Amino acid sequence: MADLIFRKGFSLGHEVAGELAADYHSALVQDIKAAGFRFERGRLTVHLAREFGFCYGVDRAVDYAYQARRRFPDRTVYLTGEIIHNPTVNENLRRLGIRFLSDPGGSADTPGAGDVVILPAFGVPVGLLQQLQRQGCTLVDTTCGSVLNVWKNVRRYAAEGFTSIIHGKVRHEETQATASQATGQPGGRFLVVLNHAEAEAVCGYIARGGDRRAFLERFGGAASPGFDPDADLGKIGLANQTTMLMSESLEIAEMFRRAMAARYGEAGLAERFRAFETICSATQDRQDAVVALLDGHALDLMLVVGGYNSSNTTNLAKICAGRLRTYHIADVPALVSAREIRHRPVRGGAEVVEAGWLPDRGPLVVGMTAGASTPDHIVGMVVERLSSLANG
Repeated sequence: MADLIFRKGFSLGHEVAGELAADYHSALVQDIKAAGFRFERGRLTVHLAREFGFCYGVDRAVDYAYQARRRFPDRTVYLTGEIIHNPTVNENLRRLGIRFLSDPGGSADTPGAGDVVILPAFGVPVGLLQQLQRQGCTLVDTTCGSVLNVWKNVRRYAAEGFTSIIHGKVRHEETQATASQATGQPGGRFLVVLNHAEAEAVCGYIARGGDRRAFLERFGGAASPGFDPDADLGKIGLANQTTMLMSESLEIAEMFRRAMAARYGEAGLAERFRAFETICSATQDRQDAVVALLDGHALDLMLVVGGYNSSNTTNLAKICAGRLRTYHIADVPALVSAREIRHRPVRGGAEVVEAGWLPDRGPLVVGMTAGASTPDHIVGMVVERLSSLANG
């Protein structure tokens, strides 16, 4: 078993504060906030959303990782995978000498007694946690409190005989960890649905029945082992990946409530249906702030800054794209020139290069936000680069 599991850091925050500030702080962003979240230079005006960038959970996870490296200078320190979905942050941790088990060749490493393993903000599956404990590793657990809240509800569902319906991305680390909390309980079951279309298919099966084989062909990879839709959809509890669109999660929960009522009657819901709002407050704050930004300003285009595999960032881009021309960029080099930009299409897929993205004359008003895993210094550098291109 592990000799220790650290969940509250090492009281070394003061020792790593300077290093964190050097890696992630932006004086320009501080100035923009002080100026009413507004930046003006030449023909360019940038309006920043009033909530953006690092949330408390991400800030805490990165802080703990730096503290862990400082606390164990002579030990091998591993991360099970990306600590958050931001390439710059993860590269900084590699620079500190932290080894990623998810890197090419990293799976060949077998951490053992005396080694330190950092668990990321998304959490890890129950089986991996138990394996690391058996191997005698010292664990540094940075799992976000909002994720832990979802796990609590999922474990409760399992204990009460409910199947967890998880609104999330089945391959996302957080959703995989949450699903394992269900199956980690005796008789626990789960089913992951990505969107309205998948929820509608499951709700139709609940309300009217259907082809069991077709159901399992469609959802078998997103369900607990041995899942039986005829037996396991009789009592359900809703949960979600904490970084999904809150509006979509609430709509999906209501879809399932109506389906259960259609099948079992309103009177049967008390015994067969559970739902708790488990979108994290930081995710919701950023979504609300970008809506307020869109409502409050006449913008020519929107930049959303963050990792392409960041769920909360991609959802911010979806909100914006429904209103105006939006570019989801990973970092500063994505602003190739005043003519070309590299971005990930909001509909998904690989990064593309688009020409003619920046108006070449006249006043230019740009909205900007950043996902919860994007540090301020990247936002500040994007503003500087944008200003250079617009006024060059």
